[in-house]
Amino acid sequence: MAGEVCRWTTQAQALTAFAEFTGKTQSASHIKPLHWYVACRLVLEGGFDPDDITPRPPFRVQRRSGRAPMLQYDETCAGGGERTILGGLKTKNVDVVVTREGIGPVLAVSCKGVTGAFRNLTNRMEETIGECTNLHITYPALVLGYLVLLRANRQAEALLEKVGEVTDAEPEKVLAVNDMALTAGGEPVAGIMRFHNALRELVGRRGIRNDVSRYEAIGFGMVEMKAGARGGLLDHYPDEDSVLRIERFFDTLYLRYDERFVTSAPDLASKTRRLEWAADSPALQMASLDYQGRSLLAALPEEGDG
Repeated sequence: MAGEVCRWTTQAQALTAFAEFTGKTQSASHIKPLHWYVACRLVLEGGFDPDDITPRPPFRVQRRSGRAPMLQYDETCAGGGERTILGGLKTKNVDVVVTREGIGPVLAVSCKGVTGAFRNLTNRMEETIGECTNLHITYPALVLGYLVLLRANRQAEALLEKVGEVTDAEPEKVLAVNDMALTAGGEPVAGIMRFHNALRELVGRRGIRNDVSRYEAIGFGMVEMKAGARGGLLDHYPDEDSVLRIERFFDTLYLRYDERFVTSAPDLASKTRRLEWAADSPALQMASLDYQGRSLLAALPEEGDG
C-alpha cells in the first residue's frame, strides 16, 4: 500500500485489514487502513477541513455564504503520505496530522499495530515516550493521540494451526508462545496487562504546561482473530472503565483541541473553530458511516411563524 492515497475506510474495514494481513509488518500495510479511518473520521465527525489533514481524505468542501458548508465525497481530492513534524530532538513523520495555516500542527495521531511478540511490548515504551516528548517540546499545544491495535491471538488458535500443518491441511503460520495475547480462557496474558498499565500512565495530558511525556489521548484495542468474529474489537478488555477504551479516544482529542485552540484563544476562533457540516451533506449520508457526523441542523420555524 506504499504510496497509495487515503481511501474512505470504516473501523470494521481497518480492523479486518489488520487481522487478515499476512505480509511483513515493515511495509506498514497492516496499519495503513487505520490511518485512513482516522483521517476520514477527523473530517466527518471532527469537523476538520480535509485540506488541513495529511493524508488528505477523499472529501471536498463546498462553502456557501451564510450557510453551513456542504461536504461531498470525492475520490479525486484524496492524497497520501505522512507529514514531517519538527521535534525538539529530531524531525518525525507522523501518521495523521491536522495543520492550521499560520499556527502549525494542532492535532496528530500516531498509529501502531502489533501482531505478535507481546512479551517485548514494554521494551517498546521508550520509543513511545520519546516520540511524545520529542513532539511536545517544539509544539507544547499539540494535541497528540496514540492509537494501538494488538491481535487477540488465543492459545487454542495456535493448537489448531499446528494440527493443520501435521494433517497436511491448508498451511498456516504457527504462532509462538510469545505471540499469545489471550489464555485459553480468554484472559489477557501478563505481558498485555503490563503494556496496558504502562500506557495508562502515559495518558491524560490536559494543559500545555503539563508533562510533555504524556499523550492527550491513547486508544488501545485488541482485534479478534477467531473465526466468526475476526476483525471485531475484543469487548471485555480493556475494561469498560479504562481510560484507554477506543470509544473514548476521539472525544478526548476533540475536547483537548477545543480547549486549547478555540476556548482559550477567542481571537483565533474564527480560524480554529471546527466546522459543522450541512445536515444534508452527501458525505454524511454514506451507508457505511459507523459514527455520528458533525452537522449543523437548521432551526425549524415555530408553529405560526410567518
